[in-house]
Amino acid sequence: MATKPYPVSDAPLLPILIAPHARLKAKARAVANGDTDADAVRAILPRMFATMYAAPGIGLAAPQVDLGLRVLVIDLMPNDKPAPLAMINPEILAVSDELSMREEGCLSLPGMYAEVTRPARVKVRYMDATGARKELEADDLLATCIQHEVDHLDGVLFVDHLSILKRNIIMRKLAKEQKLKRS
Repeated sequence: MATKPYPVSDAPLLPILIAPHARLKAKARAVANGDTDADAVRAILPRMFATMYAAPGIGLAAPQVDLGLRVLVIDLMPNDKPAPLAMINPEILAVSDELSMREEGCLSLPGMYAEVTRPARVKVRYMDATGARKELEADDLLATCIQHEVDHLDGVLFVDHLSILKRNIIMRKLAKEQKLKRS
């Protein structure tokens, strides 16, 4: 986790893709160790944080801003103070048997919410923005958020965890609202 917030005040915002955009259903590729990917990630992280904060949201995955790399950002703003967390190539190593149900929403499905059941705790391995390998055990909202964002990296939306009926209702409602916005 970064010791201080990313410099986002002047970072240009990125357009957030709205479902059912094809990029949201594609699996993101791992960030390579080479300079090209490292430069791209360094350039995109402040913009991802700025976009997430402006939305406003608590998590954002690179596919949501049309970048097919395994990169995500999270900030739960504990005690209303920034606590930015960037994860590169996150890999969930373990999940608890205990489950937790939370209402989830998504910046790529604006205004849509549903109760989703997920493991209550997770252990994740990732690289931070400096390239250091890290492991983190998370529970509560952070565990849910990590799983939600890692799902994005695998082309999975929170509605994919719902029954077909509930998913279809949400997707039709979203399509209708997006159509109204365009007209």
